[in-house]
Amino acid sequence: MSTNTLPPFVQFLLKTQSYDHPADTVELVQTHISYVFLAGDFVYKFKKPVNFGFLDFSDLAKRRHCCEQELLLNRRLCPDIYLGLVELRQQGNTLSLNNADNASSAGKVIEYGVQMRRMPEERMMLNLIRTGALQETHIDELVRVLVPFYRQAETGGNIDGFGKAESVAVNVLENFDQTREFIGQGALSQEQFDGISAYARAILADAPRFEKRINAGRIRDCHGDLYSANICLAEKPYIYDCIEFNQRFRYCDVASDVAFLAMDLDYHGLESLSSRFIESFVAASGDTGLLDMLDFYKCYRAYVRGKIGLFTASDQAVDEAIRKQNLNNAARYFRLAAQYAGTA
Repeated sequence: MSTNTLPPFVQFLLKTQSYDHPADTVELVQTHISYVFLAGDFVYKFKKPVNFGFLDFSDLAKRRHCCEQELLLNRRLCPDIYLGLVELRQQGNTLSLNNADNASSAGKVIEYGVQMRRMPEERMMLNLIRTGALQETHIDELVRVLVPFYRQAETGGNIDGFGKAESVAVNVLENFDQTREFIGQGALSQEQFDGISAYARAILADAPRFEKRINAGRIRDCHGDLYSANICLAEKPYIYDCIEFNQRFRYCDVASDVAFLAMDLDYHGLESLSSRFIESFVAASGDTGLLDMLDFYKCYRAYVRGKIGLFTASDQAVDEAIRKQNLNNAARYFRLAAQYAGTA
């Protein structure tokens, strides 16, 4: 995408002089929901004005609220990374980037964002996986962070309701509705679709299985997006970018959260590290019941990643190379989901 087609505030933030700190270069990273600016020692994240139903950033007040939630929730695990709320103000033809707590009242606020401390790229977990540098000690460090996080996470009341079979079914079954049209197009076969969906429905029909997890106090205000893309293993583990925009993706069984990372390790061919992660987590937390739900939630997480690959590949804005890569990735995720379902 040409910079000339980007919104004016994005073009402004791509200039090094727009910041009150040194930034030799500014790099823009886009997702389907965010503009992320890497500027010197800091990162600035702004939400796109989109509404996907499960996520609504369509007006400025909603974007501010979600930025505030992002700070509040991510500070549970990364208090020294998530620095504060920033705002972009416009006065005439002039834009300025300010800390929202100390900002002047001059001009009109046109966007809100989150300022983060930049983490070392070479220590991102995904890069450690790619270079073969991920070690058992990294897994052990993650367990030491996650066990107390879940122990202290909010639970009970409304949160428990998200652990019921009918609530979990909302998240699981919508994936099949959303991928039905892609069957037979190169990544998802009819046989895989039928086998995985039948497996998921059979587990969901066993309501007492889910009630047992609720009664054990295992439904928590979790991270919601716990995998290698959201972990940095620097001088200590940083687990960031939790789901802030929809409680039903974050209020879940602890088994669902840790299954995502275990599945991710399996996907990258690191089955031994995946097993160590689960075994260590269960031993440290005492949550032996997690094992009864593990394959179900691994299957769910793998299917979601496959679905995202299909969605990205079908986006007319992506080039052919990215389309093929996402189709290949999706096919791998669906094969993995089928293995968890016992239908591969």
